[in-house]
Amino acid sequence: MEPAGAPPPGRAPAREAEEPPGSPALPAEEPQGDHPAGTPPGEAALPAAAGRERGRRGAGPQGPAGRAARGRGRRAPGRRGGEDGGRAARRPRVTVDSSKAKTSLEALKISLRQLRWREFPFGRRLPCDIYWHGVSFHDNDIFSGQVNKFPGMTEMVRKITLSRAVRTMQDLFPLEYNFYPRSWILPEEFPLFVDEVRMMKESDPSWKPTFIVKPDGGCQGDGIYLIKDPSDIRLTGSSQSRPAVVQEYICKPLLVDKLKFDIRLYVLLKSLEPLEIYIAKDGLSRFCTEPYQEPTLKNLHQVFMHLTNYSLNIHSGNFIHSDNVNTGSKRTFSSILCRLSSRGADVKKLWSDIISLVIKTIIALTPELKVYYQSDIPAGKPGPTCFQILGFDILLMKNLKPMLLEVNANPSMRIEHEQELSPGVFENVPSPVDEEVKVAVIRDTLRLVDPQKKKRKDVQCQTLEHVSEANEELLDAGPVDRRECDSTQSPDAGLPSLCLKQVFPKYAKQFNYLRLVDRVAALFIRFLGVKGTTKLGPTGFRTFIRNCKLSNSNFSMASVDILYIDITRRWNNMGIDHKESGMCLQAFVEAFFCLAQKKYKSLPLHEQVASLIDFCEYHLAALDEKRLVCGRGIVERRSAVVPCQTDGLHLTPATHAPLLNRAATAGKFADYRNHRY
Repeated sequence: MEPAGAPPPGRAPAREAEEPPGSPALPAEEPQGDHPAGTPPGEAALPAAAGRERGRRGAGPQGPAGRAARGRGRRAPGRRGGEDGGRAARRPRVTVDSSKAKTSLEALKISLRQLRWREFPFGRRLPCDIYWHGVSFHDNDIFSGQVNKFPGMTEMVRKITLSRAVRTMQDLFPLEYNFYPRSWILPEEFPLFVDEVRMMKESDPSWKPTFIVKPDGGCQGDGIYLIKDPSDIRLTGSSQSRPAVVQEYICKPLLVDKLKFDIRLYVLLKSLEPLEIYIAKDGLSRFCTEPYQEPTLKNLHQVFMHLTNYSLNIHSGNFIHSDNVNTGSKRTFSSILCRLSSRGADVKKLWSDIISLVIKTIIALTPELKVYYQSDIPAGKPGPTCFQILGFDILLMKNLKPMLLEVNANPSMRIEHEQELSPGVFENVPSPVDEEVKVAVIRDTLRLVDPQKKKRKDVQCQTLEHVSEANEELLDAGPVDRRECDSTQSPDAGLPSLCLKQVFPKYAKQFNYLRLVDRVAALFIRFLGVKGTTKLGPTGFRTFIRNCKLSNSNFSMASVDILYIDITRRWNNMGIDHKESGMCLQAFVEAFFCLAQKKYKSLPLHEQVASLIDFCEYHLAALDEKRLVCGRGIVERRSAVVPCQTDGLHLTPATHAPLLNRAATAGKFADYRNHRY
């Protein structure tokens, strides 16, 4: 009799995911599953077992139907009888609600079949383990499980919000964030845009720039156009209702087959706190359909030459649908890496630069995401946890430097394309290139967030403990086959290795110094007061100033109020969310930078901000300790007034370790006193 879960005769082992060239620069592969090499998978018998489970629903485990089912389980070939077999048959499958999956539905279905998870395409009255949404997080009926969207992500990666977040980081670390083109926000920064372009032309008469205008809410290339001069911007009456970002156009991109292309890389944000980021080993390369030429007044309007958007180029007569990942108008990124590697390019450095770009971009986005998260899912209230697949659009320059174009909160996960059979008649045709990349990303995302993984590890530890005890008592019976314990705990057996590689916290030590705005956001959230809000009121701002000891004779509370009013009014006039009144996070960050520059005048901006953060965190930690000591004293006094009846028990008083190392913080405090306003 073969072991439980052994693969049926003739089944070929699943093909391992191929590593693209240069992937050694990514983190090392982690072993999948907890079983030794060669262990038979434990999931092969699962569908039949689940069917018997449904067949005997309603009868207790000791009833006739239960005994008959167990009897059939013992007689079935390829199954191990007894208690272990019963446990394997009864193991619950992960449940996924796909009723809102929309365009990613087909790729999700394939992934769930490969994982042998249970799909509920029309929803379920009982809670599911995972909810897969196609567009946004918002769903008031989810109180548990996991959702594949973060609240606020769609708003955060809009072109204007992303530009503001990256610009804040460029102010702090200009060299670290030089992967994002110079940008201006329209219409509010149009005068600034005109003045800066004029000054740059005067300082360098040979500079002949091109700019690209992108509507804030646009997608799939809608409304994008190129200009040579600020006067060419289409400022009409509708500009107020449709703001935009104008960026310096990258005129010297890397070309393949004389065509411009960009890269769509898939990034999994698995957790915000702690921050956990994964990058897919492969992505898509989307090509223009006309040979590239540097922009001139004659070719500015040739979108098939300058814009890489798939949704635009698919309408070109030159668009090539190909089943080969190395040819056509859409190819795998790994095929481009192979080609670059054959030309002697340093693809390891390219991967390293891409990883750095992704981590730095998400570090720029996370502060405000945390504000949205605490608003939609306040601490202490029931709610789901979140994860999300993001689409990073990256352009390679001629020198192989990656430049960030934009981030997509809802990257297309369609694995088919429309093909015109006759004029006006279209048919959906499978796209092997899309399926190869996107199914792997969805499947391995689900494997990483698998809610049963921890339970299986706990069960395995208990099983191994029982086996160890049995071995000590039954040494004469010979060694226990370790595979019998592992075979029921290996759902990843038979699947390819993960296509997603962890890059954070893997490389946290290299990037943690950039997370200054994250710490500022933590201060902002602390003083929000009311749960569920995203804006700070004047009382909360005054409390922040008072608790952090930031006011003195040179900076009175009246000055605090003026600072609050001026910055809040300006940000509200920019068209920021008017649903709530008060100071948004971006306004608070600006106010914090002003305070830092005023307090530490002789330092660079990032050191000013870091010093003020340390100063605030020190005073807040001291305040927390003082409150805790006072609270403990009140409890002790109450205990003294009402002595507890121990009934003969001897109670030992608890010893409390100090919350702060006073010797270490005393020196810090002495330094801070020297930096009064």
